[in-house]
Amino acid sequence: MNLLARFNLSAFALPAGILTLICLMVVPVPALLLDLFFVLNIALSVAILMAAMNAEKPLDFSSFPSVLLFATLLRLALNVASTRVVLVNGHQGGAAAGHVIEAFGAFLIGGNFAVGLFVFLILMIINLMVVTKGAGRVSEVSARFTLDALPGKQMAIDADLAAGLLTADEAKARRREVATEADFYGSMDGASKFVKGDAIAALLILGVNIVAGFCLGMISHGLSAGDAAQKYVTLAVGDALVAQVPSLLLSIAAAVIVTRVADSRDLAGQIGGQLANPAIWLPVAVILTAIGLIPAMPQLVFLPAAGLAFWLWRTLSRRAARGEVVVADVTPHDPGRITLDEVSDHTLVTIELGFALIHLVDDRRGSPLVARITGVRKQLSQAFGFVVPQFRVRDSLDLPPNAYRVMLGGVPLGGGTARADRILAIDAGEARAEHRLSGEPTTDPSFGCPALWIDPAQRDHAVAEGFLTVDASTVIATHLNQLLGDRPQALLGPDEVRAILDAVKDHAASLVEAVYPQPLSLAALTRLLRALLEDGIPIAHPVPILSSLAVALQQTQEFDRLVDLLRAELGGLMVGRICPPGERLAVITLDAQLEGAIVQGLSDPATGQPVIEPDLARTIGEHIAALIARRGPGAAAPALVVQPRARRPLAALLRLRAPQCLVLSIAELPAAQPIEVIAVIGGPTPAPPALAAPDSHSSEGLAA
Repeated sequence: MNLLARFNLSAFALPAGILTLICLMVVPVPALLLDLFFVLNIALSVAILMAAMNAEKPLDFSSFPSVLLFATLLRLALNVASTRVVLVNGHQGGAAAGHVIEAFGAFLIGGNFAVGLFVFLILMIINLMVVTKGAGRVSEVSARFTLDALPGKQMAIDADLAAGLLTADEAKARRREVATEADFYGSMDGASKFVKGDAIAALLILGVNIVAGFCLGMISHGLSAGDAAQKYVTLAVGDALVAQVPSLLLSIAAAVIVTRVADSRDLAGQIGGQLANPAIWLPVAVILTAIGLIPAMPQLVFLPAAGLAFWLWRTLSRRAARGEVVVADVTPHDPGRITLDEVSDHTLVTIELGFALIHLVDDRRGSPLVARITGVRKQLSQAFGFVVPQFRVRDSLDLPPNAYRVMLGGVPLGGGTARADRILAIDAGEARAEHRLSGEPTTDPSFGCPALWIDPAQRDHAVAEGFLTVDASTVIATHLNQLLGDRPQALLGPDEVRAILDAVKDHAASLVEAVYPQPLSLAALTRLLRALLEDGIPIAHPVPILSSLAVALQQTQEFDRLVDLLRAELGGLMVGRICPPGERLAVITLDAQLEGAIVQGLSDPATGQPVIEPDLARTIGEHIAALIARRGPGAAAPALVVQPRARRPLAALLRLRAPQCLVLSIAELPAAQPIEVIAVIGGPTPAPPALAAPDSHSSEGLAA
């Protein structure tokens, strides 16, 4: 028993079945066993036909080509075995070849071999010329069209994946389904040849049985020509019919499979649902009535059929008028019971819409806002380096009809108004001053530019006048992108960090083990990565970040110190985001006395970090914002380089007043990075001859 348990018995079923088929062809089989195999063959054919009819789409029965092959082999093996029995024992009478063949010879053909021969030929014509030939042609055309459409389907999947409409796993499943579909129709094109070859083989086997039996009966057993024909030809035709009926069933199953269209119903439900249209049956009733009124026609046949068609029309019309009956939920409701779903929102980001904007998420209208929001989510995920949690869109009765609001963790981030039936024409500075565009004045919620809500028919006119035109769904999606783009740390949670670790573990398991779960827990690692995101460091490439973290953990586990060590290691990454390779980094520094006053001044007793006096903070922020404004919109963003102890308070200050300015400590500036000092806050602006060399900088000078 233990030995059998080690083997998978199902793995031996197919080889055992093939061996049985070979034995049927070679080893003599008793008539009783032959009857059992004939019954099995008929049952198997019916089962295959039912499976083909109940499949919702062809790929639900993707093993059909292989099943068709083995069923055909079984039938051919039975033909060989029955031929041996008929030729050896046919002189003894009908029961010599088994009761199944005798029953087919006696019941279906009435013992008359001539009638049986014609019945067999008719079945052969139906099977070979109609069903099999048609199924083979459909399989060939389907295989050709499927292969021709394969590149387009792959491109459509890639486009949906790029637009964020599909996840990577969904796209992989879709690609696998498309490839399986192409393989299936290609296999069906070849499998249809099995059925055609089987029909031809049955015809040849019938001829061999008739000729050989006639000769053997007269020569070996001394029968007369009439007796030999009566016994052997009757058995041969009965044997052929026993094999031809399952063959016809399999041919019908093959035709059903290749002519199916993907639907959520089985074949009977699909046909019944599409023929249940009352508009079909009224013309049928009228035409049958008109034919039945012709004097030469049999009214007793046509008029009842017309009445039946008219009854179907009335019944289906009444059902369509009533509509589907909706079954109400009869579960008793407890008015005092409150569920958690009624009072809690488990989604981090929620977009609330006024009722006039609800149709932007209506599936019947294409859900334009859902597609835009999905694209925003994908774009943010690529920028941040982790999969942003899914957003939720819902209506809100406390909002004005055309208003929307973005919520983050239940806290409103921002909102605005949008006109779903209009186009927003934005004046981004390129519109003509004397334009004649008319519309409802407003302000672009994302960038604060003056704009107009115009009729969609004026879109071409607005573009000609220099306006940027967008629809309401794009306005909401752009505003959502702007609001969330500055808050990546708020969207990163333990689940997202665990997903990052699982992805890295597939390629660098030892690196993950050096960091998580010891010495850092999941919560501590999440806090650390949030701090990096808050400082503008993306985590799209987690391997170098985790490598630097593993090295830093050898020195300390204190949070602020770990952040400083990581920033020093990732300085090249931070500088590379604002300064192209080989170019000078525009640098702003503080006067030595001003920087010393900040470092040696007041400190926060809770954190120990320096505290900048409010008036001084306002002066520094306004000065740096003015410097950035004078550089123009096309200039590269500058960096403020300060001492390590002054970086945190100045970074917090400029995050509100001049977010474009990157704050670096002197330890975070790469040694090989060429710089250009454009201003010294609190001191004179350096003259051009005193600029740093393009290939190096002086750390001591910057620190002073």
